[in-house]
Amino acid sequence: MTDPIRVLLVDDQPLIRVGFRLVLDAEPDLLVVGEASDGAAAIANVAEHQPDVVVMDVRMPGVDGIAATEAIVQQHPQVRVLVLTTFDLDEYAFGAIAAGASGFLLKDAQRHELVEAVRAVHRGDSVLAPRVTRSILNRLAPQLQVPVDIDDPTGDLTDRERDVFLAMGQGLTNAEIAKHLFVSESTVKTHIGRVLMKIGARDRIHAVILAHRLGLIDAQHPLPPLA
Repeated sequence: MTDPIRVLLVDDQPLIRVGFRLVLDAEPDLLVVGEASDGAAAIANVAEHQPDVVVMDVRMPGVDGIAATEAIVQQHPQVRVLVLTTFDLDEYAFGAIAAGASGFLLKDAQRHELVEAVRAVHRGDSVLAPRVTRSILNRLAPQLQVPVDIDDPTGDLTDRERDVFLAMGQGLTNAEIAKHLFVSESTVKTHIGRVLMKIGARDRIHAVILAHRLGLIDAQHPLPPLA
């Protein structure tokens, strides 16, 4: 039996925290270790409780979720932050991704979506539907202009790993990558794990952003929507 995934809930609405706690604590592999109602309390709670995943609201009084995310990621790089956002993916949530968050979770998420999102973020995977991932990339594209002297950590990738990295950068799912490269999804997952390790990316979404900042993805042509 492995240790449960330790979760910190951050939201200024007590009822949302209570609901999320009930859902997460009902899972044998998840454990809520603390709650916070604002960003300052979240930063303090992370230091005290050492969670694996922080479920973070964005709009809160005092220190907001963006500032809290940035501080937590800098001070505790092993901690993953899952951002709570509205249906239309507001600009605050995009700022949280730039600050180091590992993905989005809709505030009206279903029970299974919340549970799987926490597990996915913990293992370094993406919790974003491809449609949402592509929306993020298209909206962030103007901000992904890279300095000329940016370090390129992709030199150690094999040809196949580079193919996977570029496919990730285009917002493709594991199934789409597998179909494109004529390999199994389990093989894709193995390659993704190696890619993340070699390029030093916290998780999949930051690998995607890195691909754009390295100029490996054509930002002038938005990614096509899925059929």
